[in-house]
Amino acid sequence: MDLESRVADLETRLAFQDDTIQTLNDVVVEQQRIIERVQLQLGALARRQEEMQSTLDTGGDEAPPPHY
Repeated sequence: MDLESRVADLETRLAFQDDTIQTLNDVVVEQQRIIERVQLQLGALARRQEEMQSTLDTGGDEAPPPHY
């Protein structure tokens, strides 16, 4: 195998590797966006759950129903 064909082979491999790296990078960027969105949703759900829990906790001040 002569030097020119070896260089051409390496250039071809490099081109494929660059394409693969870019594809992987695009996937990582999209996954990061999804993670950030899920974290925001989780925070909103946690706040909502805390609000609902505090609402239920304040309902405990009522007298029990007469059948107790």
